[in-house]
Amino acid sequence: MCSIIGFCSKNGSYDDTKTALEQTDSRGPDAERIINTGNGWLGFNRLSIMGLTDTGMQPFVYKDMSTVFLPASQTEEEITLLDKPEVMLVCNGEIYGFRPIKKELIEKGYSFISDSDCEILPALYKEFGTDMFSLLDAEYALILYDAEKDSYIAARDPIGIRPLYYGTRQDGTYVFASEPKNLISLVDKIMPFPPGHYFKDGEFVKYRDMSEVNEYCYDSLDKIAEKIHDLLINGVKKRLDSDTPVGFLLSGGLDSSLVCGIAASISDKPLETWAIGMDIDAIDLKYAKEVADYIHSNHHEVIISKEDVLDALEDVIKMLATYDITTIRASIGMYLVCKAIHEQSDIRVIMTGEISDEIFGYKYTDFAPDAEAFQKEAQKRIHEIHMYDVLRADRCISVNSLEARVPFGDLDFVKYCMSIDPEKKLNRYNKGKYLLRHAFENDALIPENILWREKAAFSDAVGHSLKDDLAELAESKYTDEEFREGVKKYNHAKPFTKESLLYRDIFEKYYPGQSQMVKDFWMPNKEWEGCNVNDPSARVLSNYGASGE
Repeated sequence: MCSIIGFCSKNGSYDDTKTALEQTDSRGPDAERIINTGNGWLGFNRLSIMGLTDTGMQPFVYKDMSTVFLPASQTEEEITLLDKPEVMLVCNGEIYGFRPIKKELIEKGYSFISDSDCEILPALYKEFGTDMFSLLDAEYALILYDAEKDSYIAARDPIGIRPLYYGTRQDGTYVFASEPKNLISLVDKIMPFPPGHYFKDGEFVKYRDMSEVNEYCYDSLDKIAEKIHDLLINGVKKRLDSDTPVGFLLSGGLDSSLVCGIAASISDKPLETWAIGMDIDAIDLKYAKEVADYIHSNHHEVIISKEDVLDALEDVIKMLATYDITTIRASIGMYLVCKAIHEQSDIRVIMTGEISDEIFGYKYTDFAPDAEAFQKEAQKRIHEIHMYDVLRADRCISVNSLEARVPFGDLDFVKYCMSIDPEKKLNRYNKGKYLLRHAFENDALIPENILWREKAAFSDAVGHSLKDDLAELAESKYTDEEFREGVKKYNHAKPFTKESLLYRDIFEKYYPGQSQMVKDFWMPNKEWEGCNVNDPSARVLSNYGASGE
């Protein structure tokens, strides 16, 4: 990952910008630079992934169809941008397929100084303006200053895989940054930057919404399987491009196992796979090892205890900037395994299995009353995923100075899968996610029993006791009367269990009055029969069945 900030007026200061940027130095521990645009500040913390030399350091400064090299030794006072450059830009992102784009730009007369994928962005802006955003195959968040127009532009990828937040100061100045912790001391109200939008001249403009489907696709079942298969393989393949080592989270569930199986079939050396589990009742460690043995990866297990879970809780909530129950539960294991990866290896990029559930369904979507309801639920989940599973993956990975890549979030893959006739996505097959399983049943990329294994919730898969230990802690914190009184403090996203109150109280300690950053609690659709439950875990659903075995 990297960390970016944009203080969009002269009313900001270098010191304020630097202090704010330092709150996320773990996102980019390799180097820091802040420049004065002439009307504000752009700052960047770098995690070197593509183009590892100093020439790939941001902010990128652009003039006369070329990037200007800023020596790393320059101080912020010296970087006064003497020759009035046209564009300055910071970007936390991966631009897939950037090499052919770069070649085309060079043929048009543009010149570049690094191997960084993000260096092409100022040139693309000069060519296409804000139309460039709809052309990108990328996971990104960026802030751009157009010096010729004295205008700031910010943008975020259509799913929101890379984080971006914003707020305004009392004088109306906009401030954009990678995480809420960058902004907590600078603005009164912090909001997530809407995915698939760009900001210009005080307005947010939608350029792409991955949850919208203009026309359904009525391909045959075999054609659907073929397209899912090819698109996901391509999504994994493009995400293997890195100038630093790539690792893989492997839970033993369907999604992470498929990502690992595909990558292993493409790679010319063994994968580095990592799994985590509780010391007494981890469900998935045995399945993860079975997959690892099958694909011949170098497999690593991280074993954690009740004490590890409880000790990590407050740090995890501070890191996440959320009070959502399922996000916090699932983040503890992910945070701890990524911590181990950072401390025990030279890996810098992590491949994960997020976003499959939102497209193909959870255990609770088996209760969808009809295809239209299923589709609406999928659209809601994709639209909001930047506040939940994607947020979890980003923070758990980036706080450990790693970069997340999400093949199931590939734009071509999501676009096609969201357009599939929802009648075919309903669980008519007595097996959840049938379309995804069917797409890979002839490849033998992973063990057959893993391909057809029922899903377990991530926090349960790490160990059933993880959820129980957290609930027990919350029960010990509040009497029934203290719980009833504690809930009264909150109007938005009102806590409804002692566990949710505990998380909210910790959240408010670090982000007071900022609960609107998250829409609400991630919960099954309570309007559906069988889903009116008081806990987000699939374990409480009547159809959980063998998922936890």
